[in-house]
Amino acid sequence: MRILSEQQWRPLAAAHAERARSFTADHLDRRSRGEKHPVWDFLFDYYPVKPAQLARWHPGAGTRLHGDCPHSDWRYYDTDSAGTTGVNLRELWGKRGESFRYIRDLLTSTADNTARFDCLGLHEWAMVYRTDDPRHDLPLRLGRTGTDAVVEQHQIRCTHYDAFRFFTPSARPLNITPLTREQQPSREQRGCVHATMDLYKWASKLGPLVPGGLFLDCFDLASAARVLDMEASPYDVRHLGFGVVPIETAEGKRTYVTRQRELARRAAPLRRALTALVDETSRVAL
Repeated sequence: MRILSEQQWRPLAAAHAERARSFTADHLDRRSRGEKHPVWDFLFDYYPVKPAQLARWHPGAGTRLHGDCPHSDWRYYDTDSAGTTGVNLRELWGKRGESFRYIRDLLTSTADNTARFDCLGLHEWAMVYRTDDPRHDLPLRLGRTGTDAVVEQHQIRCTHYDAFRFFTPSARPLNITPLTREQQPSREQRGCVHATMDLYKWASKLGPLVPGGLFLDCFDLASAARVLDMEASPYDVRHLGFGVVPIETAEGKRTYVTRQRELARRAAPLRRALTALVDETSRVAL
């Protein structure tokens, strides 16, 4: 157990809030003007975490705070007889233990399953295959016919159910393996860009177990994964300041795999840290 004085934890909370602000300021500015962003809004809409939640600093399990801290009024925190405030692990695990165990098992199986680096981000292409109603209000870089041709010239190898479920009806039978929610632990694998992005989701669902720095690291990585996801997609996002990873070309394929591997490398220690938090706190709480 680590105990921080008020002089120690206040700078940490302030630094966290400032880092979170650097991630959310543009989004909040756009939102104040009612302006949508087809790339970045995904991180705040698909993942139901508000900017204010990102800015809220949690010391994490195993750390207690001295002094006048707001955490004493937060859910799943308690203040002991010595005047220190920290996460009430027994209460938290009592309410959310089943969810925590599911997350831990999924993170573990994702790490253990064979990594794949051959999907080329074609899930986004499968989401617009043979449809006149794409998910984003963006131009298609190769047009409708060219986009469909790319799908038909490749084998779709998606392993991520939450991407697969958005495939068009025409694209679903093209995936090398049909996916179901029940199969997710056996199919999810650490090379997947969306599995990397989802570390942010799992960190948010672990709530106050996760120290603020780890939570923001997961958001930062999700942002990088989102950039690759859209730059390699059929959409043309150059007018928004992004590049192109033309996965229909040999060079684009090499670029995609290189960046995909780097994202997986960055994800590995974050996944291990989240898994360890569940393991360590379960022994204390149960």
